[in-house]
Amino acid sequence: MALLWTYVIVLPLFALSTIFCGTLSVVASLIDKTGRTAIGIARGWSRSLLFFARVRVTVEGLEKIEPEASYVFASNHLSYVDSLVALSRIPVQFRFLAKTGLFKIPFLGTHLAQAGHIPVPREDPRAAVKTLMLAAETIRGRSISLLIFPEGGRSADGALHDFKEGAAYIAIKAQVPLVPIAIIGTREILPMHGTVFHPGHVRLRIGDPLPTKDLTLRDRQAMTESVHEQVASLLRRVPAGSRR
Repeated sequence: MALLWTYVIVLPLFALSTIFCGTLSVVASLIDKTGRTAIGIARGWSRSLLFFARVRVTVEGLEKIEPEASYVFASNHLSYVDSLVALSRIPVQFRFLAKTGLFKIPFLGTHLAQAGHIPVPREDPRAAVKTLMLAAETIRGRSISLLIFPEGGRSADGALHDFKEGAAYIAIKAQVPLVPIAIIGTREILPMHGTVFHPGHVRLRIGDPLPTKDLTLRDRQAMTESVHEQVASLLRRVPAGSRR
């Protein structure tokens, strides 16, 4: 039943929404070069996809961030649905560090480029370092935020794995807070290598921003360990309604 529902209803609706919103995004980029309109359209697109997939999202800790401030968000990564959840529910102007291959996908790639998302060439370490520096400069120059999945990819087993130092590097370079995020439940919606959507409930937990003022790049390992601990703590926390 889930397979039939996915391929007959969900995926066609996904395609229609992607084509419609992708077209709007391209048109908007010709008028608004800041990418703010494109991000607004992407937020509507992500909400439509979650609605079609019958995914309910609960957000905790939203009061900890200011909509007009700049941050680097560091999140665990379980599913392709993670990006949709974050994009639909975090009300700040943020961009993604995304794999270069995503920029080659029709409509999606065009939107990513026009909105100002930053491609990461994983196969070239030198280019990757330049990308981190560019990301920090983009945050400062455009007063935006950045969302990063520091595990480097989706978790195949659902466990939280070690973080790479890129998020801490960028936050310190840009001198903006590093914010831990925990996303819970997306693996049950669409697991890694899965092709069938399952309706369900997702929790997005936002932790306390970790300040980077006066830190240097020598502090990036300690900052990486700290944000990893914070994400792990958020994942372990029992919902208030579940306590006895």
